[in-house]
Amino acid sequence: MNGLLAFIGRPFTVMSVGAGRLSLLLWETLRVAFMPPYRFSLFIKQVEFIGVNSLSVIILTGSFTGMVFAFQSYIGFSKFGAEYLVGTVVTLGMARELGPVLSAIMVAARAGSAITAEIGTMKVTEQIDALSSLAVDPVQYLFVPRILAGVFVMPLLNAVAVFCGTIGGVFVGVSILGINKTLYLDNMYRYIDLSDFMNGMIKSVVFGLLVTLVGCYKGYYTSGGAEGVGKATTESVVLACILILVFDYILTAFMF
Repeated sequence: MNGLLAFIGRPFTVMSVGAGRLSLLLWETLRVAFMPPYRFSLFIKQVEFIGVNSLSVIILTGSFTGMVFAFQSYIGFSKFGAEYLVGTVVTLGMARELGPVLSAIMVAARAGSAITAEIGTMKVTEQIDALSSLAVDPVQYLFVPRILAGVFVMPLLNAVAVFCGTIGGVFVGVSILGINKTLYLDNMYRYIDLSDFMNGMIKSVVFGLLVTLVGCYKGYYTSGGAEGVGKATTESVVLACILILVFDYILTAFMF
């Protein structure tokens, strides 16, 4: 019986400890984020790493997602003679859901894992302890530039993903499926408003915070040498993707 209770309770204990550590790390990051010294050069470096270096992945992901979504929407709408609504559905889906979620998952896979590996390597090689011994706050030096950069660039990456997905949908809908261009664009403009794009932007800000925070958290609590770094990197991507999907539902429910 004790073994069964331990088997059931262990995952909840691990989750509770992880949630507590993540919350404390977020609070500490927010506390020191706007305190001197200001490390603007580190912020710019992370903007380049997380944002600029992710552009190619975001462009490909957004474009092909919009193109595939256009095909699938056309299959459904053609059964009801409503092919002219393909543009509306593709743009709405990209703006509210697919753009923020897929761009965040791509950044988690590319940049979030790298953040975990970098900080985790510093942890197991005691470089973080060396920073503390030099009176440098590791949270302010390592975490703040990465988290602020993630919050700053994710809405921009989301905008690129939505734009590319919309263009991909127009290309497939008009050039391949033969939908009237004027009808396609007119319905797209008619039924989409600014609030749809703002909902996606709000989500992307939250996702940017989650991806970078999880990357820093998993890296900071890495142990076990090189094997531990690899394990932490994998866990970072999995946890970030799960949190993105969970918070996507929560935000959608509030902004519905």
